[in-house]
Amino acid sequence: MNRLANETSPYLRQHQDNPVDWYPWGEEALQRAEAEDRPILLSVGYSACHWCHVMAHESFEDPDVAAVMNELFVNVKVDREERPDVDAVYMEAVQAFSGQGGWPMTVFLTPDGRPFFGGTYYPKTTKLGRPGFVDLMRGVDQAWRERRDQVLAQADHVSSAIRAQAAMVTGGSEDGAAPELGPSLVQRGYKALTASHDAEWGGFGSAPKFPMPTNLELMLRVHAHDGDEEPLQMAVTTLDAMASGGMYDHLGGGFHRYSVDAFWMVPHFEKMLYDQAGLVRAYLHAWQLTGEARFRQVVEETVGYVLRELGQAEGGFSSAEDADSEAEEGKFYVWRLSDVARIGGPEAVDWYGVTQGGNFEGANILHRPVRGDLLRPPEVEAARRRLFDERQERVRPGLDDKVLTEWNAMFLSSLAEAGAALGRDDWLEAAVANGEFLLSALRREDGRRLRSWQRDGGARHLAYAVDHAWLVDAFCRLGEATGKARWVGEARSAAEAMIELFWDEAQPSSGGSGFFTTGHDAERLVVRHKDLVDGATPSANSVAGTALIRLSALTGEQRYADRAELVLRLLAEPLSKHPSAFTHLLGAADMLVTGLTEIVVVGDRPDLVAAVHSRYLPNAVLAWGEPHDSPLWEGRAEGQAYVCRNYACQAPVSTPQDLLAQLQ
Repeated sequence: MNRLANETSPYLRQHQDNPVDWYPWGEEALQRAEAEDRPILLSVGYSACHWCHVMAHESFEDPDVAAVMNELFVNVKVDREERPDVDAVYMEAVQAFSGQGGWPMTVFLTPDGRPFFGGTYYPKTTKLGRPGFVDLMRGVDQAWRERRDQVLAQADHVSSAIRAQAAMVTGGSEDGAAPELGPSLVQRGYKALTASHDAEWGGFGSAPKFPMPTNLELMLRVHAHDGDEEPLQMAVTTLDAMASGGMYDHLGGGFHRYSVDAFWMVPHFEKMLYDQAGLVRAYLHAWQLTGEARFRQVVEETVGYVLRELGQAEGGFSSAEDADSEAEEGKFYVWRLSDVARIGGPEAVDWYGVTQGGNFEGANILHRPVRGDLLRPPEVEAARRRLFDERQERVRPGLDDKVLTEWNAMFLSSLAEAGAALGRDDWLEAAVANGEFLLSALRREDGRRLRSWQRDGGARHLAYAVDHAWLVDAFCRLGEATGKARWVGEARSAAEAMIELFWDEAQPSSGGSGFFTTGHDAERLVVRHKDLVDGATPSANSVAGTALIRLSALTGEQRYADRAELVLRLLAEPLSKHPSAFTHLLGAADMLVTGLTEIVVVGDRPDLVAAVHSRYLPNAVLAWGEPHDSPLWEGRAEGQAYVCRNYACQAPVSTPQDLLAQLQ
């Protein structure tokens, strides 16, 4: 058993019995490397990463490979989900070395932490054009001993390049004039996405295909603006194809990480909390726009999956379920024809497209062959329940039960919005419980927020900018969903801490500024990053910009919107040139340019509140229930709803019909 036995991360503890002399990231490892003049071998991964498990089995569990690692290097293991700051710095280095990145990530560092070589997965022995891990390590060791000057020069070069990239001024164009933050930005983002949209199967680009909820949200936003049917149809095509294919768990709800093919059939089977958060919101908004019951069903089943399988008694949500069970990828999810016929009957065989030959290594991934036909007849629903009950007896995939502030706040935001829209008081209760948990379990006594919590180890690691940004968004949404003033107050608190800890004061205000990934009080790495580009999850600065604009409207505090504008000005040039890399941030740009609609419902009028919650209103905020400190409440009469936009208010109304007419 090595030092990882003392860690709280389930991923790190998966390696506690390796013969490798692992260290967690920290001063102890760096000091040993310095004292013994040895390079650091940094391995970064996460619990639901299939190829991380493969490399662990091939190399880290092998005593002969471990002996080489222990002889030549100080070995450090990092959970990228707990330490996204460490991951981001060295991922840039790996991309510089190899032109691509991914996990597992393998990086060789000088004793002071500067990267000089790296890559991703390495097999134990050379195959498929990849160098063998043992040969690679011996080659790196030889270079360290015999060509030290070249190695250090490489480390200096890569570290300087990473610093230069991080310090790059992105707020202006080559002629010094910042691009305008105008309404055309959203249209340019939409047009950029149409160029990569798969008209037949939905999604963007070719296989492998990732769900990319922020791309879908941009499509729905464009449709809501001008009623154009094309972006709505693009979103619907993708949503139907994903929910009909093997990407979706047709028995238990929820989505797998991504599809290896272009038609969403064969997934990588891990399930991530952040994917559920983004897709719940996308399907909810599609339901609000179209009224199609199949989208509501996907929302209900996906939320049901998270509450049932990822929910914890304390109020938090676990991070992920693995792709593997019983050391076999997808084993929990796939079926033989004979079993489906025996348990589900012919109805299930036909509905889920089950065949003798199967569609995955001789077995069947359940799917719906008739795309978009998701509303099950009673006999099929009964068959689904029987199959689900039978599957519950199988060995479940491994659970990563650490609770991450970022991913929990992401899901809290979606859960609060969905609970309010669908009138699900049980979901709102779960949302409140999660909010309370984030406030109580993931803060130090001095109030400093923390990143990660695990039942048998408590909370640890300073929270990042993205954690704070999602808390601002989630607490605003929870306030809008429950009408409780305290949640807007908690959103303010998170926003103030975010600005104090992460804001870049050095940038001139005219050129933008933005939020660093790590706080002013955090460990100093090779470089202090800013998380800027939207990927599988939105970037810290995108979420912060969006959340601060909404908080500004709810509270009347213009300084929050001013910070959001500076974020947008920081990114105005790349946003203008590459809008599809900033699809979440485009929502902030849209809100800033077109303005927010402020809705206030005064007194006990659940009918008026429900009317607002039922609508897709991407550029609106709602205040109701308990008044909080805001000009929104001044001079308002009981029993009335007020709609204001661009510093002007319409006449108060008292019926849902009149309110909806004003919101049209």
